[in-house]
Amino acid sequence: MTALLEIENLTRDYALRGKGGAARSLRAVDDVSLDVEAGSIVAVVGESGCGKSTLARIVMALDRPTGGTVRLGGDDLFALTPKALARKRRDFQMVFQDPYGSLNPRHSVGRIVAEPLHLLDDAPRGRERAALVARALEDVGLPGSAAERFPHEFSGGQRQRIAIARALITHPKLLVADEAVSALDLSIQAQILRLILSLRDRHGLTVLFITHNLGVVDEIADRVGVMQAGRLVETGPVREVLDHPREDYTRTLLAAEPTLAVLGQRRRRA
Repeated sequence: MTALLEIENLTRDYALRGKGGAARSLRAVDDVSLDVEAGSIVAVVGESGCGKSTLARIVMALDRPTGGTVRLGGDDLFALTPKALARKRRDFQMVFQDPYGSLNPRHSVGRIVAEPLHLLDDAPRGRERAALVARALEDVGLPGSAAERFPHEFSGGQRQRIAIARALITHPKLLVADEAVSALDLSIQAQILRLILSLRDRHGLTVLFITHNLGVVDEIADRVGVMQAGRLVETGPVREVLDHPREDYTRTLLAAEPTLAVLGQRRRRA
């Protein structure tokens, strides 16, 4: 298969001020390389502060790398002009962690879901726009009539479905999910994970899934990269990495995940 997303030697440094005003540098992402094949789900897992969310922001071109490249469909995102990058954004969208904070409470669900449509060359209006919104909502398991309501009328899981509908309305090639289920309870997490798997199967969606939870990785991903202190210390097929980890850090994460063995047994029997 062909890599849709190619991350090569990516580095991100932040300038900080130490005691007495002395300047110092923090390396949040350190020489990361990762390919994500079209139609696959690749997870990046690690503890809080390891740099995985910074990596996601750079992939989304919401932050600029200090060094390295990010290519989507062969295009270097940071070599594009601002106008070309804006046009390219229809091909990659993001779902954020907080389903409460990521939706504007003053806007109707229809307006929220329709937000990315301005990225299209011929942005639909009127009935065509309303029909696209309704189809996007139905695609994530909500009624089209939800467009007329407001975020506060929905549960956390339903709000995350709304956020996914917004991300998918331009039919992107890549979805970046940054801790997209961590704010939800376990039963709702399972529903959202099944939804993402279904969307991948139905639409050929490619997913970069950022998480701290190896149990989630075991449920959803084809491949996984383990991130520690800004570096990818281990990558490979999910079963290979979780069943036969090479790195001590990966084994430490596995030991701290009490449900992983049960999840793994269930997956292998399936």
